[in-house]
Amino acid sequence: MARVCQITGKRPQTGNNVSHANNRTKRKFYPNLQKKRFFIPEENKWITLKVSTNAIKTINKKGVLAVLKEANAKGTLSI
Repeated sequence: MARVCQITGKRPQTGNNVSHANNRTKRKFYPNLQKKRFFIPEENKWITLKVSTNAIKTINKKGVLAVLKEANAKGTLSI
C-alpha cells in the first residue's frame, strides 16, 4: 500500500538535505501514518484505515462516520 493517508490524502513530499557546506541532496518527507481500527456503531463493524495523526485528531473531533463521508466526497477514501 502507498504511503498516503486515506482520509486527508497526505502524501510524501520532496525536498533537500542541506549540509553544513550547503550541499543539497534530494530527500523525502513522509507523513506520520498509522494503521488504526475504528468502530462504526451505526453499522456495528470495525474498519481498518491507514491515516495520518492529523486525521486521527479530526476523527476524534468530528466522529468517524462524518469524516468518512467527507473523505468519500473528496475522493481520498480508498476502501
